[in-house]
Amino acid sequence: MNEKTTADLEKLRGLIDGVDQQLLHLLRKRLDLVAQVGAVKHGAGVPIYAPQREAAMLAKRREEAANMDISPQLIEDILRRLMRESYLNEKDVGFKQVKTDLGHIVVVGGQGQLGQLFTQMLTLSGYQVKTLDKDDWQRAPELFDGAGMVLVTVPIKVTCDVIRNQLGQLPETCILADLTSIKDEPLNAMLDAHKGPVVGLHPMFGPDVGSLAKQVVVVCHGRNADAYEWLMEQIQIWGARLVVADAKEHDNAMQLVQAMRHFSSFVYGLNLCREQADIDKLLQFSSPIYRLELAMVGRLFAQDPELYADIIFAQQGSLTAIGDYLENYQSALELLKSGNRQAFVEQFKQVSQWFGDFAPQFQNESRAMLQSVNDMKAG
Repeated sequence: MNEKTTADLEKLRGLIDGVDQQLLHLLRKRLDLVAQVGAVKHGAGVPIYAPQREAAMLAKRREEAANMDISPQLIEDILRRLMRESYLNEKDVGFKQVKTDLGHIVVVGGQGQLGQLFTQMLTLSGYQVKTLDKDDWQRAPELFDGAGMVLVTVPIKVTCDVIRNQLGQLPETCILADLTSIKDEPLNAMLDAHKGPVVGLHPMFGPDVGSLAKQVVVVCHGRNADAYEWLMEQIQIWGARLVVADAKEHDNAMQLVQAMRHFSSFVYGLNLCREQADIDKLLQFSSPIYRLELAMVGRLFAQDPELYADIIFAQQGSLTAIGDYLENYQSALELLKSGNRQAFVEQFKQVSQWFGDFAPQFQNESRAMLQSVNDMKAG
């Protein structure tokens, strides 16, 4: 480049740096305003996530962006990232305590990651929370005395044993709840062990979410729902969405949503390992969608193997779902071996028709995710 070009670029870059500084100050101002909103919500007991308000605001900003010849998707991406940061900050203000006369809460398994998350959320909401772990059972009578709720979050393989063997002497008005990812057996165990209010919960997220805004909690009602209605309201104030389900229907869905999916990722990773694949090379040759798929498989192996063994081995019915998947895989492989390209196309069309409108919807949703993955790639 000649000296004039270099000077022109430096001047323009200096102007851009100045605009960036202005953006930083505006971001700081927006975060401060959001903190004030959080304080007002805390006092009023308003959920931190308001989907209608968010949708209306995004639609308005997209319209304004288009009128200014700015990509509507650009402003939506920026605002969604800002809102995610806002939700993280809002919870630091705390939440309104819905049930002020509850008594203390005991989290069984409170030192586990999910136990720590719910202990934090309950504490931020003003509840007195005590934890009980596997070496604390000698303190159980003392901890359970006067408890308003006992929340069970222990490994799946011991959940029912803990409920049946340790939780049969709770105060009659105490709420007994669990956070297990299967629901039918734990719910029945709680109903058998305890004569008071019972509810099964399945948080559809990991303990690293940071905020419960936009997360889903499945609710399987057990007994005396009026007694724990406040808990449903409290979870919604945290920003989560409640999905009420029959316990058996939930478990059948989890065989596909969790067990089969995790097992497929396990086999994918196992195959890469045994093939001694060069992950660095794979990443060099991967488009964003394949990089994202590889990231999701790698994410599995960054976590606790005992947890995933529990999830996959928890239900006998998972064997059927995984077996069906294997049969379909084998059938598709035989189709490939036969060289029948047209049969593949016909099956592809059949599945596409089954997905219906969900296929283009998922295409649009994934496009935004893939753009984010591409933005994060190293140069």
